[in-house]
Formats: sequence, C-alpha cells, structure tokens
Amino acid sequence: MIFALDPRLEADTFVVGDLRLCRVLLMNDCRFPWLILVPRRAGLSELHDLPAQELGALTGEAVLAGKKLKGLTGARKINTGALGNMVAQLHVHVVARFEGDDAWPGPVWGHGAAAPYAPAAAAERVATLRAALAVDGAA
Repeated sequence: MIFALDPRLEADTFVVGDLRLCRVLLMNDCRFPWLILVPRRAGLSELHDLPAQELGALTGEAVLAGKKLKGLTGARKINTGALGNMVAQLHVHVVARFEGDDAWPGPVWGHGAAAPYAPAAAAERVATLRAALAVDGAA
C-alpha cells in the first residue's frame, strides 16, 4: 500500500511539508493555529499501529511542532491529541490555545464553524511554519 492523505484532511488543510516521518498540515481555520501531523505510512489508524521506533519519532515530531507553534504564536497552552473519530487515518492534532479564543477553555474539535484563512494569510502562515520546522514544502 502507498501512503495517501485522507480526502477530508486534504480538503480541510494546507500542506506545510514533510518531517522525517510525518506530513505536516495547517488546518484551514484561522481561529486556532492548528497543525496536523500524519505519519506517511499506509493503513495506520491507531498509535499502536506504528513500530516502536516510529512511535518515538511521531512523539518527537509532535513535540517539535508544539514548541515551534508556541514560540511563533505566544500561545498559553498547546493541545496535542490523536482522536480519529471523524478521520480514521492516524493523525495528531497540535493546537495553539489562548485564553479567550473561540473555544476556550473547552476543546476546539467540533466547536462552531471553521473560519477559513484568507489566501494571503494562509500563504504567510504556511511559509512561516515551513521556515520554523525546516521543511521545504515539497510534499
């Protein structure tokens, strides 16, 4: 099997680029700086589907994404989670949170309608994230 991004993730995000294991995506919702990391392996739906060394790599990449996102945004808190209830493909959410954001203090998942980025704002955010994560965006 060949890795392919779930159509829903593809429709709801912008590609930032590829880390060693994961494709990094930016959720198209400007209310929350929100990254999604998807291991580039076919047929995965659960964390325990990854071999141990790749589970460690996923954790490391999620930590890196959280640190960079917090540094870029000045977020009060980074929420990290792998839910998979709507999209079965294994993916990890890394969300910058701020007191007073649209969902604070609750979870962002399912909270209101997404507010899509304006094209220029999306391009700027993706470029900033590519530089911070040292990815080339050639995904």
